[in-house]
Amino acid sequence: MHIKSSPRAAVLAATLALAPLAASPGQAQTLNVGIGAPITSLDPHFFNAGPNNGMATHIFRFLTQRDAALRLQPDLAESWRAINETTWEFKLRQGVTWHDGKPLTAEDVAFTVARAPNVPNSPGGYGGFLAGIERLEVVDAHTVRFHMASPSPLLPGNMAAVAIIAKHAAEGASTADFNSTRAAVGAGPYRAVSYASGDRVVLERFDGYVPANPAEPRAHWARVNYRMIVNDGGRVAAVLAGDVDIIDQIPGNDLARLKTNNALTVYEIQGVRVVYIAFDFMRDNAQPGVTDNAGQPLATNPFRDARVRRALSMGINRAAIADRVMSGTASPNGQWLPPGTFGHNPAVQPAAFDADQARRLLAEAGYPQGFKLTLFTPNDRWANDAQTAQAIAQFWTRIGISTQIEAQPWAAFSGRSARNEFPVRMASWGSSTGEASYTLVNVIGTRNRETRWGAVNSGGYSNEALDAMTRQALATLDDEKREAMLREAVQVSMDDVAIMPIHQLKNFWAARRGFTYEPRMDERTLAFRVRPAN
Repeated sequence: MHIKSSPRAAVLAATLALAPLAASPGQAQTLNVGIGAPITSLDPHFFNAGPNNGMATHIFRFLTQRDAALRLQPDLAESWRAINETTWEFKLRQGVTWHDGKPLTAEDVAFTVARAPNVPNSPGGYGGFLAGIERLEVVDAHTVRFHMASPSPLLPGNMAAVAIIAKHAAEGASTADFNSTRAAVGAGPYRAVSYASGDRVVLERFDGYVPANPAEPRAHWARVNYRMIVNDGGRVAAVLAGDVDIIDQIPGNDLARLKTNNALTVYEIQGVRVVYIAFDFMRDNAQPGVTDNAGQPLATNPFRDARVRRALSMGINRAAIADRVMSGTASPNGQWLPPGTFGHNPAVQPAAFDADQARRLLAEAGYPQGFKLTLFTPNDRWANDAQTAQAIAQFWTRIGISTQIEAQPWAAFSGRSARNEFPVRMASWGSSTGEASYTLVNVIGTRNRETRWGAVNSGGYSNEALDAMTRQALATLDDEKREAMLREAVQVSMDDVAIMPIHQLKNFWAARRGFTYEPRMDERTLAFRVRPAN
């Protein structure tokens, strides 16, 4: 393989030279995984972020689960039924034990439902999944009933996102206790051995794990080194050298090369993660990082004006970003779901690039000379995040919005974003439920601790009419009617530019020869789904 001289090539050459010869998949009992985004906690209720959720799926189990195509499947609940319009009953699988050998009971489910929405200092939690629960009734050791405030057809699917934890291990425990692994006692296919923030999680197979589906093979690997390699070049070099057996988040400029490498297999699938721009709607006036052209604070918050938001949206050439920055690994989108998913509205298209009309809208809104802003972005969270932000900054500068970029590691960015320290920022959201209400409740819904809406709506967007539309859809049992309502809500939210979608990511993995992986729409890299090739 010919590699041009470059700093990337030097990293790769050094890695190749120093790497030990890897064992074949059939012989090895240790799997080495390289992921492109950091896991910020082993507490499965601390932060609703993709990498954290992927890790939680190794250690914990859920009442229900989703397969690679996001279809709902049983997990800890072997069955569920609606007793009436506002009551769901779940029957728990018997014989399930925690990693320490103690039996799982309905009390663990009740404890989980009480804890999950109330984790201290959470930058974005799981309350939205549990919204509408008036009380949880423990019927017996293996039966629970959810009593809802209104009809809730999505509850079984929502429970695929809330990890069930052991009451005896987690009662009184903090997030730090989970990170030390003391409280991270699950019932999943792996137990946590250690967690080093920004570096790796070490997992050990739990041989007491019994899959919900008897036809599902058990985890093959006795031990897993789950490494966080956020540098794109380092991650690609690691799989080429055999330091890791599989990587995710393949950078677009390496994709063609890896696809033609006979030592690797590339797996891909359309994802449900959207990259978007989020605004601060909470401040009335001066915002940090937003000034007039002389550097003086603006008298009002420009992002509260829908004309400004629309101008910024049509000032972006999404097709150029997808082609030149993402190298075909993303598709321009004007909403948060790809075609074919529940609630996707075919009538909602990306804003057409029109720099002249963008300038006219800015003038109409009172900014004929534009203004200055800083666009904040992570630089290690998803593929080409900082590069995408840089491209957006260039497009905005051309329409008179002089834009600078401030890029930060995800570990720092996520906390600041949750505290709404950024007037305008790059963000992303993966709709792991595969339907539109997940975003309408958690990202766009008005923040409300009592109703548990707006869990990650840190910018404070609020539209009472849209909330009412969403509530009506969530209480509609008929699927066809509910989808029509959700499509209408998608139209309303995107007309108002509640968030500004840029593109939909495609998901890619590269595995060494002899390893197979089933690609997932939710982008999770699951060690127990990596198998030796037959």
